[in-house]
Amino acid sequence: MNKIRIIIADDHSIVREGLKQLLELEEDFEVVGQASNGAETIERVKELKPDVLLLDINMPTMNGIKALKKLKEEGIDTRVVILTIHEDREYLLETMQIGASGYILKDSDSASFFKAIRDAYNGESYIQPKLAADLIREFNKPKLARVKNENELTQREYEVITLIADGMNNKDIADKLFISEKTVKNHVSNIFRKINVSDRTQAAIYAYKNNIIK
Repeated sequence: MNKIRIIIADDHSIVREGLKQLLELEEDFEVVGQASNGAETIERVKELKPDVLLLDINMPTMNGIKALKKLKEEGIDTRVVILTIHEDREYLLETMQIGASGYILKDSDSASFFKAIRDAYNGESYIQPKLAADLIREFNKPKLARVKNENELTQREYEVITLIADGMNNKDIADKLFISEKTVKNHVSNIFRKINVSDRTQAAIYAYKNNIIK
């Protein structure tokens, strides 16, 4: 049996050791290394070339998101599963957009944890079910209305939704586009109405889902 070679990156040694013991109860898993910060993670991945990296977001020196970006920028093909306490959809959206193969919470059951690793290894994506349910509802419920309405966005509205997806607030967008903050607010309201969303996170998800953001 070809074992899935895994590196665990977390700044708490007790967490790493606990995960190692849990993983190695499975016949097809082998923990080949550990890392306690983002910089060390990159070194270990380059050195050991694991199949899957379990990556925490909150780490010293370089956090998990920056480490993920660095690995992807360098073309390293190790699959990355984000293992975190964060339930925020913004973290999920950002890490999956960068190129993570999975996103799972630390309070998950072991079966979900193992599935996330195996799915990543097999080239599939795995999202924590409680978060995936929110995204599925987000994408599916108003899907037809959003696809129909997308063509109704003006060129300026496309510019604004792109900047929303980049995390800019109304003042930043106004400065970027050389328009008033009141005008930005009007554009944002129109965008929300046309694509049938109620907040900026939903608008950002829509932008990524519909390839407005490449």
